[in-house]
Amino acid sequence: MDTPPRVLTVAGSDSGGGAGIQADLKTMLALGVHGMSVLTAVTAQNSLGVQGAWELPVEAVRAQYRSVVDDIGVQAVKTGMLSSAELVETVAELLAGTDAPVVVDPVGVSKHGDPLLAASALDSVRTKLLPTATVATPNLDEVAQLTGIEVRDEADMRRAADAVLGFGPRWALIKGGHLAGDAVDLLTDGGAELWLRAQRHDNRHTHGTGCTLASAVASGLAKGLSVPTAVRAAKGYVTGAIGSGFALGAGIGPVDHGWRLRDQYT
Repeated sequence: MDTPPRVLTVAGSDSGGGAGIQADLKTMLALGVHGMSVLTAVTAQNSLGVQGAWELPVEAVRAQYRSVVDDIGVQAVKTGMLSSAELVETVAELLAGTDAPVVVDPVGVSKHGDPLLAASALDSVRTKLLPTATVATPNLDEVAQLTGIEVRDEADMRRAADAVLGFGPRWALIKGGHLAGDAVDLLTDGGAELWLRAQRHDNRHTHGTGCTLASAVASGLAKGLSVPTAVRAAKGYVTGAIGSGFALGAGIGPVDHGWRLRDQYT
């Protein structure tokens, strides 16, 4: 059998299974690529929030990365939770030496508002990590953290995209899911501009949306899709996953990474 495209996620673990490494690997499986992982942190996390987080040593992160890339190889890399400046700079150095497209999800806070990135690491994200990115995928809270721009409408999304591109990624995908109305995202490289719109689902169970979108984009890039085509396909997949999100525990449940597969299970 042919070996499927290989995608590496560099991110933290979500013990509740809705976001982080767990969401990334589920997304990759659902989209037909082989997912691999570099664990950066362990969190105690459930539907109510993050109760604790423990960062892995830089040596452990570097060893995992080299182990996978040097033997198996990758067609795309996705980054998520990198909680400290030291981790950000280590991962940026590793990415700079890897010839594969990179999707950077600059995770700053959890769905419940728990901080996942030290304030002291923001400058490293701007100056070290984002320049390695083929696509950067900040949500509006992360845009505000990185650029100081408070996005209130679509015109602000253009300003935010320009500011993010100023840090060096080839493409910026500004996720406007926190705005009122339709779920609208803006993808641009400073020239081409693609607005992606989807009807907003009346569903509060959206844990893991950002991780899932970034992993879906990376999966498309690993298959050889162009950035706009990969992002459009990822948007469709995530919209369906949000629509099928389900209750889990007493708080916010996850999106359904296997929504396209449900008919095969029943």
